Amino acid sequence: MYFPAYRGRRLRKTEKLRSLVRETSVSVNDLVYPMFVIEGKNIKNEVKSMPGVFQLSLENFVKEAQDVYALGIPAILIFGIPKKKDEVGSEAYNPNGIVQQAVRKVKAACPDLIVITDVCLCEFTSHGHCGIIADGDVVNDDTLELLAEEAVSHAAAGADIVAPSDMMDGRVLAIRAALDEEGFYDIPIMSYAAKYASAYYGPFRDAAESAPTFGDRRSYQMDPANTREAMREVALDIEEGADIVMVKPGLPYLDILANLRAEYDLPLAVYNVSGEYSMVKAAAKLGYIDGERVMMETLLSFKRAGADIIITYFAKEAAKVLRR
Repeated sequence: MYFPAYRGRRLRKTEKLRSLVRETSVSVNDLVYPMFVIEGKNIKNEVKSMPGVFQLSLENFVKEAQDVYALGIPAILIFGIPKKKDEVGSEAYNPNGIVQQAVRKVKAACPDLIVITDVCLCEFTSHGHCGIIADGDVVNDDTLELLAEEAVSHAAAGADIVAPSDMMDGRVLAIRAALDEEGFYDIPIMSYAAKYASAYYGPFRDAAESAPTFGDRRSYQMDPANTREAMREVALDIEEGADIVMVKPGLPYLDILANLRAEYDLPLAVYNVSGEYSMVKAAAKLGYIDGERVMMETLLSFKRAGADIIITYFAKEAAKVLRR
């Protein structure tokens, strides 16, 4: 069917017509809001490189979580910033660590809010890497034991979902086995399955205070050049027991999202990471773009590529737009 018999503009004339034939939409139910809890009292530190994002002490963290839920956002993802760090990230799996405290308090104050916890050691280690260091590199198998212990401690505190982000080989299997052994059969694992060694993470490392003190994470996070490797990583995590798989970052890896959606029917998450967020904020502040429209177009691109769940620092702003 060709012009003039077909005129695509017929269905674009008005917003009502465009809405009627719209193929993809974003809902508030798709959104997860990442949050940063820090030890101390009366703390609300705005992250300089992430306008509108804060490090929050427990009392402020709970208030913010309640505000998030009031907007209709179904879930938060918790990152913790401890006072003490050591070589093995002991506070990550301390039953009374900052994340564990935050989980308990949020679930007490807002029981229907889905609480997802990041399972990794990088925020808790003195060297900033995601596992135990030996001879200048992360030791994979010894790290698995600590990640499993961390995940169990989160589940015991009341977490609804645990989300390993470390990219150690075999971590999903180790965590699933540990959760089951402790009776947490019903706790899902949302795996950062295809997590790339990306330059887009810079502002997050300011927020989580988790930058490595030496080297980088390219020996365990994925090479940005690789597509087929992502398919292997996801397949392995699914075999090991992942309930939800994730692609991180989002915008530079829409092809990975689309490939995974075509291959697998598990719930698929995407992380709209800090660098993506901060670039939009910076450009909008300078008047180069319409920040709100770019935000919504970005979220729509994730849904169009196949994501079911969007983890984004825009969640609160987007929820307000979606309410209009």
